[in-house]
Amino acid sequence: MSPRKTYILKLYVAGNTPNSMRALKTLRNILETEFRGVYALKVIDVLKNPQLAEEDKILATPTLSKILPPPVRRIIGDLSDRERVLIGLDLLYDELADNASNSGFIDAIEDVDDTDRQDS
Repeated sequence: MSPRKTYILKLYVAGNTPNSMRALKTLRNILETEFRGVYALKVIDVLKNPQLAEEDKILATPTLSKILPPPVRRIIGDLSDRERVLIGLDLLYDELADNASNSGFIDAIEDVDDTDRQDS
């Protein structure tokens, strides 16, 4: 499957913790495999840039936020469940939504309503 959309992603981590490093490694693997050439990734260390996490209402790390294409989605956890990450990025949704298990590796995937956000 070759995606046609461009994906803009932010990964919020808290330093070099094992979960943060595992999330980054897993995400890079997914992006290079599934999204080669059609993504931009910004890694934000909330320990160094707490204001960015506060502005984006990030309460836990690691958190992957898909900015584009809409809708904005967040995946919280170490991203080790590849299928749930792909579902969260709007790929494989129809095929996997019914079969996705709650493995505990990804704590939540949520749609984010930006209608009440204020741009600075």
